[in-house]
Amino acid sequence: MVASRLAEDSNKSVLLLEAGPDYPEFRHYPDDLKYAYKPDASAMGAPHNWSWVAKGSATQTETIPAPRGKLVGGTSAINGQVLLRGVPEDYDGWAAEGNDEWSYINVLPHFRNMEMDMDIRDFHGTNGPIPVRRFPRNEWLPFQNAFYQASMDAGYPADEDMNNPDSTGVGPIPMNNPEGVRMSTALTYLNSQRHRLNLTIRAGVMVHRILFEGNRATGVRMESGGEVFDIKAEQIVLSAGAMASPQILMLSGVGPADHLKEMGIPVVHELLGVGRNLRDHPLVAVALSVKDSFPQNPNAPRTQTGIRYTATGSLDRNDMQIVASNFSSPIGAADPFAQEGVRFTCILELADGAGEVRLSANDSDVQPDLNYRYLELPRDRERLREAVRICVRLLEHGDFGDIVEKRLEPTDEDLASDEALDAWLMKTVVNTTHASGTCKMGPASDPMAVVDQRLKVHGLEGIRVADASIMPNVIRANATTIMIGERAADWLK
Repeated sequence: MVASRLAEDSNKSVLLLEAGPDYPEFRHYPDDLKYAYKPDASAMGAPHNWSWVAKGSATQTETIPAPRGKLVGGTSAINGQVLLRGVPEDYDGWAAEGNDEWSYINVLPHFRNMEMDMDIRDFHGTNGPIPVRRFPRNEWLPFQNAFYQASMDAGYPADEDMNNPDSTGVGPIPMNNPEGVRMSTALTYLNSQRHRLNLTIRAGVMVHRILFEGNRATGVRMESGGEVFDIKAEQIVLSAGAMASPQILMLSGVGPADHLKEMGIPVVHELLGVGRNLRDHPLVAVALSVKDSFPQNPNAPRTQTGIRYTATGSLDRNDMQIVASNFSSPIGAADPFAQEGVRFTCILELADGAGEVRLSANDSDVQPDLNYRYLELPRDRERLREAVRICVRLLEHGDFGDIVEKRLEPTDEDLASDEALDAWLMKTVVNTTHASGTCKMGPASDPMAVVDQRLKVHGLEGIRVADASIMPNVIRANATTIMIGERAADWLK
């Protein structure tokens, strides 16, 4: 979306490079992208997913999926369509770390610029490119109604607008899928600008590295159709995401010097923080089988309601989320329709732990080594453990009686003690596809900062990073990356 906003200035010539395909016309847009649930665009091996894998926790013997969108529009074209802004404390926390232009009061106008909220006006935009809606109560499926009533009876307050700065509790989740269509940045921002003569879109282009003359970025080495080209540019904006942006920087000689030398890459500029501070939302699923008399429709909406709450003893408001999923398949399954039943998804929205992205080869075609290092800290395990036990208590509510046959996992043995439950958490934890933090924003005095608060790479000229990698910490939500693009485009203009 940065390219879309920049192209609004006719004095700028904008080139957008993408490794995957481009679909300029909606009538040619594939169904796995257009419709959210059949087939699952983020499933391993899906046609528009890079299908990278990662190490989740220290005790996992198998890798976990690390989905990334491979097409114009990126991961916004394969995501779960939840559009949550986060809480004001997220952005005020960034400001407290030396990024005062990112306080909540400063980012709120950019959230409003991106939104076209179809339900609520207060604190919301009404003319932005991204449509936002909430499923009305009369469209909730039976499992969602049971979840909502059980949560209300358990004492969680009703929350009609999760994007209100003071919201908490249970209610409808804001979504960017009117009429069931996933509204990516390609369909919203980019399609309205394709007619502009100053915007060129080149799909099927693999970026090998950024070119430098001294400390100035001057161009990009890329491959297209089996041929390698160098292109020159006055300003480079790296928006490859929190996994690939640090990979591209390191392949270009920008990053921890010891690691670059280990990989045989000449050091252009040492920045210790490149690839460090990998953040995401650790997730575990309480999987449930359903009764034979309960209908299951894989084409129906998966997500309609959720709870946001503060963990016991936590000073971080809304640091937890539980989402009800109508149609559940095993997480990471090659076949997304290998039906389990339904599930509660327990998400640690503000984990203390952090992982790392490192190169696994001096080759842009080889995915980097991704290690989330989930749940190594006792507080992270404690909060996620509490979420699972909350789900078990919710299941005692009578409204689930005609729906749920039994709990598949965690088993009673897994729940028998905190130690047993922690072992289950470590074994089953996966990511929420919200990787961030690997090109951290901060002042030059922060040795781990990669970009300043206007997203310029420290110590270099002619290059900025504008994606989820610049977040100092993951936010308690989903929709911040588009807002980051809005801010970056304003500064570049």
